[in-house]
Amino acid sequence: MTAQIKKTNCHYCGYLCAFEAKLEDGRVVEFTPDSTRYPYDTSVSARCHRWKLNLEKLYDEDTRVNYPLRRVGERGSGRFERVSWDEALDDIAKRMEALIDEHGPWTVASAIGGPHAVYWPLHRFMTSIGSPNNMGIGPICWNPRIWMDTMTYGWSIECDFRPDLTGCLMLWGTNPAESDNSLFWRNIAQYTRDGGKLIVIDSRLSMTATKASIWLAPFPGTDLVLAYAFARVIIEEGLIDRDFVNEWCFGFEEFKEAAFERTVEEAAQITHIDAEKIREAARMYATNAPAGLLSGRGVDQIGVNTAPLHRVIAALRAITGNLDVPGACSINEAPSFMSELELEGSAQLSPESRAHGLNEPDCGLQSFAGYELANQRTAKLGRNLPMRYLTSVLPVRVWNAAVTGEPYRVSALIVDGANPLVTYADTNLVMKAFEAMDLIVVMEFIMTPTALMADYVLPAAAAVEHPCFQAMGGVSNFCYGGPAAVEPQFERKEDYVILRELALRMGCDEELWPAKNLTEELARTIAPTGMSWDDFTVTGICGGSTSYYKHLFPNPETGEMQGFATESGKVELAIPFLERQGADLVSHFTPVPGVHVDVCDDDDCVTLITGARKQPYWASSYFEVPSMRARHPKPTVEMSEKTASRLGLAEGDACLISRQDTPGIEVLQYVHIADMVDDVASAEYGWWYPESIADEPDFAECFKSNINLLTRGTVDGKAEPLIGTWIYNGIPCRIRKKERSL
Repeated sequence: MTAQIKKTNCHYCGYLCAFEAKLEDGRVVEFTPDSTRYPYDTSVSARCHRWKLNLEKLYDEDTRVNYPLRRVGERGSGRFERVSWDEALDDIAKRMEALIDEHGPWTVASAIGGPHAVYWPLHRFMTSIGSPNNMGIGPICWNPRIWMDTMTYGWSIECDFRPDLTGCLMLWGTNPAESDNSLFWRNIAQYTRDGGKLIVIDSRLSMTATKASIWLAPFPGTDLVLAYAFARVIIEEGLIDRDFVNEWCFGFEEFKEAAFERTVEEAAQITHIDAEKIREAARMYATNAPAGLLSGRGVDQIGVNTAPLHRVIAALRAITGNLDVPGACSINEAPSFMSELELEGSAQLSPESRAHGLNEPDCGLQSFAGYELANQRTAKLGRNLPMRYLTSVLPVRVWNAAVTGEPYRVSALIVDGANPLVTYADTNLVMKAFEAMDLIVVMEFIMTPTALMADYVLPAAAAVEHPCFQAMGGVSNFCYGGPAAVEPQFERKEDYVILRELALRMGCDEELWPAKNLTEELARTIAPTGMSWDDFTVTGICGGSTSYYKHLFPNPETGEMQGFATESGKVELAIPFLERQGADLVSHFTPVPGVHVDVCDDDDCVTLITGARKQPYWASSYFEVPSMRARHPKPTVEMSEKTASRLGLAEGDACLISRQDTPGIEVLQYVHIADMVDDVASAEYGWWYPESIADEPDFAECFKSNINLLTRGTVDGKAEPLIGTWIYNGIPCRIRKKERSL
């Protein structure tokens, strides 16, 4: 027997924790957390239920997709036949080329997701064939913060939380205790035990909020009003960093005027938060420098108020002097490794293809036209934003183009590790679009509902079968990852290899695909740092030292202070560039009908927020794993005791949730009484029932608890002007008790 120990990484969430794999005669027999590589703390793995899937799923012959499959029945029938890789890729290439010849390359769309997928190979494939239509959920996850930080400061920032230095930490719309179980959360928990000041802003008393010094629970979607109330308190009470504001902030007077549009008491009425608690939190943040402020997905999903909120959050850091200082936040450095822009090859996308992007011309930033203008700003300091994330097409536009043929027909979709039928807004519209398409190709490791609708399901390598490299979206000089432990099992392949082989079959430029596999390509990626891939895998991390006060650095060409990569060279609290792109010069709150005004007075009306994740799941993943389902067998909708009483509900009751405007569609979830804002319900995200599609697929049964039956990819027909962000948090709905079946 030959025994080996190999370094590798878990892929069962986005954190890619380091492990060691023990192999006997080439077969993995054991996984052990590796404390010598990032994230350096085995306590993270000790409390995680997912990583054991690495061994359980690696040699799985029953639930894994192990061979290329071709549909032989009606779409969605679940009937497939096994074919060879050559048969599958040859036919996919032929059919995709025919559709491109008929409709143009923009007829192909893509969707990416899942911790086992590598994003940029799919982006590069779309560049190879000339399609602009990478679809994504960026407009409600990550993009708003990156865009608005870049517009305000000239580049993105990271929270520089240090338990031994940070005087106060504010977490806004994020719940790291439950959403990721990361080392970051472990440090926060210890920080609070040591007396650190933590402010948590969340409509629910989340696990993170239970550790807070101050918990503020705003009514959904009113966070912008709260942010401006903080600003008013800080300005009125003279708590700003006056030297920094005077020298390095542009548009302070306009920002102050917007902050003073309403009193703190008026803000309290709108947000449902006591005015004195607002003042207390503002003072705590402003007087305990250095103070960190981090926002999350909870405030990326509030529609028209999303981008305006992130602008004010960015301003709060600046006016208090908590920008690019140790222990508060730091403006990211550009990556020293190959950038995301280089990896995706998007600079080679033709002007004609860009002009056919479905976000053109009315998304002021989230479009190729908006990206080019923004990139001219960041290029002042030699930095380039990742293109494909920040131009990702709004999904609703892909679905409508597939169903209606307007403005042109989207006839093909390639999906890598994503599950749009469950995770994207408006499940019924997604299903209609799937039914209207001519070709759907899904790369997956299990048969998801999305995979069941495909023409081809291709077995993707996952977990320890391929190397990993997390580069934080390409906006910082920090990356981590590691090698594969074994070659892909059965007939699985790396997504990079699948896409490369498909691109070459379609006659695409081989120069875009110089490496034959992902390991070779990652070696090219890390090479500019001076490290070899083998060197990188020893440490599992690469990143330069963090510098601060970078606006004071000398410009290498002029010798003057470099300032910020904005039009004014300063932090822009008022942003003329965004005004030219269709937004306001400074942020303003827009009340949403049915949520903030004209609220339904019926006894069963509530405001719905969605997106709550529950351990041990990850997004819509692992519902098919018996051990996971046993830990959390039912989807829960949380509400306060007062709200439940008003609705005639009690703990554990089955209830049916519906939109006020489409009462015929109802979603089944189970009541959980929680400490949260009254008249609000928080529905769990990502639910589907694998057992209902195991034999003869029953999609109605599969989706009966999927809250995306009730979400929509637009805001009452009015798009948010910069990014197109839709609403997941703040939906007028009704909830009624489900009567027992006879």
